[in-house]
Amino acid sequence: MNELAGKHIVLGLSGGVACYKAAELTRLLIKAGATVQVVMTEAAGQFITPVTMQALSGRAVYGSQWDAREANNMPHINLSREADAILIAPCSADFIARLVQGRADELLSLLCLARPADRVPLLLAPAMNREMWAHPATRRNLAQVAADGAAVLGVGNGEQACGETGDGRMLEPAEIMEELAAFFTPKRLAGQRVLVTAGPTFEAIDPVRGITNRSSGKMGFAIARAARHAGAEVTLVAGPVDLPTPRGVRRIAVQSAQEMLQAVIPQAQGATVFIATAAVADWRPAQAATQKIKKDGSGEVPTLGFVENEDILATVAQSERARSGALFCVGFAAESEDLVAHASAKRVRKGVPLLVGNIGPATFGQDDNALVLFDAQGHQDLGRASKHELAGRLVEEIARRLPAAR
Repeated sequence: MNELAGKHIVLGLSGGVACYKAAELTRLLIKAGATVQVVMTEAAGQFITPVTMQALSGRAVYGSQWDAREANNMPHINLSREADAILIAPCSADFIARLVQGRADELLSLLCLARPADRVPLLLAPAMNREMWAHPATRRNLAQVAADGAAVLGVGNGEQACGETGDGRMLEPAEIMEELAAFFTPKRLAGQRVLVTAGPTFEAIDPVRGITNRSSGKMGFAIARAARHAGAEVTLVAGPVDLPTPRGVRRIAVQSAQEMLQAVIPQAQGATVFIATAAVADWRPAQAATQKIKKDGSGEVPTLGFVENEDILATVAQSERARSGALFCVGFAAESEDLVAHASAKRVRKGVPLLVGNIGPATFGQDDNALVLFDAQGHQDLGRASKHELAGRLVEEIARRLPAAR
């Protein structure tokens, strides 16, 4: 995750069995290019050792405000001033209460109190029993720390160490990484409602066969993630792909082009940006068989008739909201040759202000891509990079072109 490269994170551990997740979180942060300074409460040391956290972070762990390693004996000042963010994970119910009270009798709460709040954000990943999470005192404390400027990342739901099941689990390390990446991403699409289509469609021939294509959906899913990180409310209409839904994105699963159209039209009524990355089938069988078509030994090959699917992008682009400028439409074109000529013509034919082209099928299913933007002024090469990085670049370009940005 490039969003975290070069960031210095002070990772605070308060007491709780979820401390075991802090080990994996530290590993992921280091892998993403961040530096991690671990600060532990005395209670955290009952669940995981400083030796473990030092080995994973590559830095000495702090646990006392009286630590003599600091020449000025002020680790609470020095550590907080060096940070790009302070992340408490796990953040226990007790530690949330300490933050509300402004306690300063141990190092972790002391450095949270001493941090320059205008430039060092405080993020909390709560972890506690479901009854503790639901208790009115905890709810009041969470509301107060949020009002005081802390970002509360929320909790997971599931089995807990006590044997009960419910809300209160600390988010998984990968989920926290996503929240951190989103936190550090400039909110260029704040206030926007983005609708994305992704993946192939599947046009049934019979109950077990169909016509589809090689789209993996990776580019569309990366764009949905990047738009959410940029502050947008994102809805993803996805064809049949085996990809996890990006965190914070609402997903609508469809199969055929007709189903995708039926999902897109009502969603487009409330969207401000429509990004059509899906590889929608141009045609479908005129009539799908109700039972599996079987060979009868005669050597005869069944004849399939086809009808044209409605053009989803063109339909949305010709809507009143799009024509009035209330909905900014972005198309995609995967071409096998002569990208500039074909993509330029497609942009005009579809009636969209921006079209994104790439040469396939070499990039289908891959983690990288090479994109070219086409608009009324010509074309712009975004270069080759990972699909996640290109998605971020595309979101920047879309944000720059929105009417409100002019």
